[in-house]
Amino acid sequence: MALSVAEREQFLAEPHIGALSVAERPDRAPLTIPLWYQYTPGGELWVRTSPGSRKKKAIDAAGRFSLMAQRTAPTVRYVSVEGPVTRTEPDSPERAREMAARYLPEEKVDGYLEFERTQIGEHVVVFLRPEHWLSLDMGAV
Repeated sequence: MALSVAEREQFLAEPHIGALSVAERPDRAPLTIPLWYQYTPGGELWVRTSPGSRKKKAIDAAGRFSLMAQRTAPTVRYVSVEGPVTRTEPDSPERAREMAARYLPEEKVDGYLEFERTQIGEHVVVFLRPEHWLSLDMGAV
């Protein structure tokens, strides 16, 4: 059963691991990778990535991407959004902390941020405006 607008937006706002897909080359299937994302109902979805990453290059070339979030319990439920990139901005310590705190226990956030700063390096934030939605809750079937 498809989810209502409020249900799908609330589900996407929960901290699921997303699967980002973006067209990379015309002779290949889309590049699909797991990642952390942030979404507030009614707003834009955003992700953080390294400016020189393969996914960032593909997003720049395509100008859009899709993201799917799912769970398997208590019922199988998913939400998928697709839409245009609205902007890319430099990352900030506040955004980095917001994303880490969304997915990690509080006591792990500072250590992760230090690892990211010293081992991974610079990030940018890519914003997507959800344009097309798919959703399903198999518990309703």
